[in-house]
Parts: sequence; structure tokens; C-alpha cells
Amino acid sequence: VCLTCCSKESMVRINQICHKNGIKFFTGDVFGYHGYMFADLGQHEFVEEKPKVAKVSSGVEDGPEAKRARLEPAETTMVKK
Repeated sequence: VCLTCCSKESMVRINQICHKNGIKFFTGDVFGYHGYMFADLGQHEFVEEKPKVAKVSSGVEDGPEAKRARLEPAETTMVKK
């Protein structure tokens, strides 16, 4: 359900009905340069893109810098949450 240009009371009431019935709910409005958006998706899954962490091989470098994991900026992995 997508809702706009309604009173706060109407938005809350309709969101409660949607939430009880497992229906996704979106609402928002714009006032000149300002606006808002609210989404009640209940329980849902999404995918997040994260950079891969390169493993540092031991013995090649010494010191604290070698112990830290390094990010590979060119490679990413998708994580389902």
C-alpha cells in the first residue's frame, strides 16, 4: 500500500491494518524543499553489497600493518540478510 497526502491519524491506522495482515506499507509527502518517507516492510530479506577482504599471508610482511585485513576495492560480494 502506498499512501500520501493523508493525516497522521489515517497513516497510523492504515499502517496498523497493513502490518497485522503482512502487507507492505509506504507513505510520504513533500512540503516545498522538505519531505519524508516511511516504509513498514515487516519481515523481509535484502541483499547488501560488501567489499571482499583480502587475507594477508603470514611471513611475507612483519609488523602491525601486515596483521590488518585489507579491502580489495575492485572486488565485492553480495550478502543476503
